[in-house]
Amino acid sequence: MKWVEFVGEGVIDWLHEPSDPSIRFWALHHIKDMDHPDVVAAQKAIMKSPCVKTILGAQNPEGHWGSADNMYFPKYTASTHSLLIMAELGAKRTKAIERGIESMFRFQRDSGHFLIEVPKTERGRASVVKDGCCLDGNILYFMNHFDYNEDSRVKRLIEFQVEYHSDDIGGWKCRTYPIDKSKVFPENCYMGGVKLLRGLASIPMKERSKRIREIIAQEIEIVLENGIYRYLRAPDGSRKEKAGWKRFGFPMFYQSDALEVLDLLTGLGVHDERMQDAIDLVIANRPEDGKWLLKDTFNGKMLCDIEVKHQPSKWITLRALRVLRRYYGG
Repeated sequence: MKWVEFVGEGVIDWLHEPSDPSIRFWALHHIKDMDHPDVVAAQKAIMKSPCVKTILGAQNPEGHWGSADNMYFPKYTASTHSLLIMAELGAKRTKAIERGIESMFRFQRDSGHFLIEVPKTERGRASVVKDGCCLDGNILYFMNHFDYNEDSRVKRLIEFQVEYHSDDIGGWKCRTYPIDKSKVFPENCYMGGVKLLRGLASIPMKERSKRIREIIAQEIEIVLENGIYRYLRAPDGSRKEKAGWKRFGFPMFYQSDALEVLDLLTGLGVHDERMQDAIDLVIANRPEDGKWLLKDTFNGKMLCDIEVKHQPSKWITLRALRVLRRYYGG
């Protein structure tokens, strides 16, 4: 089987349309060098796209979105979400982005960890509260996207998560997981672990320490052991699928789905038979015209809507074809 068997007629041209520079940028980026003129031009166009202009237009002069004292609320429009979605859209580093990033560092504790509220005292800044790994994972992802990987503050964030990692059982602890331990297989936050795996995977290969490579390998194994989206425990002790992970969406924020995880795994070069069930799920969701649908969305909650629910989605199609190309080759 070859990935081209899943490419519908005209779909590649559809993904390369200049009308959606973010999709065009990522589609070109994966077949051409970042310095290629077409890729450079596509990324420049992203900064003029309606969604990025809307998000930047909502930015406060001091650099933050929403409240200056809370990086996470209002949900989906605050600084954390705004910087994350712009990174996922492929936005490039600009002065406005830099102001936004600097506003984020106000929330970082001495340990390197981020908490959602600005510390009001030195004691608060010295807090050793250890949870919210999904937040740190998403922050690490957009910090690396915007080329902050050499920043000492980002290195401190990485060091914190390396130290906090549960080397015996894998993953990272979170106070909100699980609500009911009898209903899940992973002992530590599964979805948060996916976000931190994604963050660590965004570290340039040459900058990954031996310890980081070991953690990535361990977390990959945990995802594979849980069948990607079969980490729930049924009353009889059998594995149960997370139904929401079968509905592919974009963006995901702190949530995830089987397609996002497959994109992460195949991007790391993983090819394992335990992925096949999720791969088959992607194929089963392919419409006859080869344009996958947007099944899950945060539209109406974000600063700008992205595509239309239950309609052909360039984002889902791009991600699906990228996964199938890496998995099947050809």
